[in-house]
Amino acid sequence: MHLRQRCVNLFCTKPLSSALQHSTHILRQPSHHTIMTALLQHSHKQVPVHTLPRRYSRETWRPCGIRYFMDQHAASPNIPNNNSNLTQKDDASHPILLENSDLQQISSQISLSDSQNIGLDAVVRPSPLQEMSEEEAVQIQVPSALPPVSFTLRPYVDKSETLSRLVQLGVDLWKLEQRPNVGSMLVRLDFHDDVAPRLLFLKDLGVEESKLGSLLTKNPFILTEHLENLEARVSYLKSKKFSMQSVAVMVSKAPYLLNFSVERLDNRLCFFQQQLGLSAEKTRNVVTRLPKLLCGSLEPIKENLKVCELEFGFRGNEIQQIVTTVPKVLIANKRKLTQIFDLVHNTMGVPHSLIAKFPQVLNAKFLRIKERHLFLEYLGRAQYQPSQPNYISLDRLVFLPDEIFCSEVALATLDDFERFQKTL
Repeated sequence: MHLRQRCVNLFCTKPLSSALQHSTHILRQPSHHTIMTALLQHSHKQVPVHTLPRRYSRETWRPCGIRYFMDQHAASPNIPNNNSNLTQKDDASHPILLENSDLQQISSQISLSDSQNIGLDAVVRPSPLQEMSEEEAVQIQVPSALPPVSFTLRPYVDKSETLSRLVQLGVDLWKLEQRPNVGSMLVRLDFHDDVAPRLLFLKDLGVEESKLGSLLTKNPFILTEHLENLEARVSYLKSKKFSMQSVAVMVSKAPYLLNFSVERLDNRLCFFQQQLGLSAEKTRNVVTRLPKLLCGSLEPIKENLKVCELEFGFRGNEIQQIVTTVPKVLIANKRKLTQIFDLVHNTMGVPHSLIAKFPQVLNAKFLRIKERHLFLEYLGRAQYQPSQPNYISLDRLVFLPDEIFCSEVALATLDDFERFQKTL
């Protein structure tokens, strides 16, 4: 009803006659665009309702299904009678008849245009230049390019420069993502600020580029160390007369070496020098060959030293000889070390002096020593005393390949040795 009221007020205007002069011509066409334009141009001036004929007053329109409009000043054009929706007579006082469907279509279009001009039904939209409050800015959620949660680093590699560069260096990310908190640490690192300076430091130190991937795979936490601390630890090692080449070799073999403080490094060097009674040069030699001695726990080292002295019966100078020749004896498995010594000393009858002279036997495979000894014993050639004929040294017993051992030491063929191994 509100829409009908607006249409009545809109059409009951003085300038309506000029607009309806063209109405009969437009009604022949399917479109009402021209009449809508004319009506909208003159929709601001209203005429009292009493100027309309009495019989066509507003009260008589409501129950009817047809709207009557009349222009008293314009002549009525001739309209063909075949139009069922429009009926016009020659008398200028007769009205123009429009069906409800046509009127509703025109009224709806006029109402929409009128509402746009007036602004009553316009939707209020914020301007892009409008200033935003702090509360509204906090509520804005920006979608992240990276997944918030993931069990693997694979979704982050293509979007993170740090991870992509580490992959190019040869870092095994699948190993690092299995360690707790390492994956999240790597994602937060910036390549230019965090990673690149540490890589340049290691390269200047003398670490080969081919070993950087392995080093970072074993110790990714070196990327979070301050450069000042790393430089201080390298300077300390240099002050102890370690060469740059030795430091580079030590860092490559023991990636966690530079993660320890200067105080810890100094305490470890003092321990080995005092506990073993070695000189500074021999201590540097031992540590350079096995830098893990500065990184690992001291408890296994102390225990192995007690085993060699108390259980095996080696003297101090013999222990020094063993350690300086084979530093791995200090961190070897205690059970394996005891089995080898029992076989070599108690079963084979090799004295302590010969074991200290060839300490590599303590680092060999137990099964290899046992098989070769039993084969020589089967052949009657198990002779390990230097003063006796057909003497076989421990290094030839252990470290020669099977073919050379059979031909030169056992004086047998390789097939004989393999058939003997099947009998064990």
